Amino acid sequence: MARTRSKRRREIKRAPRTDATLPEHDRGAVPEGLLTRRQLRERGLSPGGHDPVAILRCKACSYRPDQSCIHPTRAWLWRADLAKPKRVPSLAQEWALDRAMAARQTCPQCRRRYYFCLPLRTQGCCDACHRGYEPTPGTYFDSPANHLLAA
Repeated sequence: MARTRSKRRREIKRAPRTDATLPEHDRGAVPEGLLTRRQLRERGLSPGGHDPVAILRCKACSYRPDQSCIHPTRAWLWRADLAKPKRVPSLAQEWALDRAMAARQTCPQCRRRYYFCLPLRTQGCCDACHRGYEPTPGTYFDSPANHLLAA
């Protein structure tokens, strides 16, 4: 008869809050001028090479004010006044990205470019060619595949 395994209790790692680490703020109590990366992106900004200045604690850690938040759901906070505008890609960079996407979206058999990436590694062609039916006209570009630019 097989022995049942006793479940080992998972140890909770607790790190006491100290002044040596970055200051931590609970959700809803963040000082004015500190933003997460997502909030910076919404405003068209990037951190600009600066390090984060504070930590946004996760929801679970708000019940433990004496402990430091070490969960992966915490967020970093940057100063909004040090943030820089997001870089705009050049036309050559946009063209290169579009060519790369066109290679993933174009079927090698029917030469149609779809609005989504095709399973070329597994199937080798689009689903319509693989199963032998005519695709829905709204799923691919109307222009022929020799003009691969989407924009």
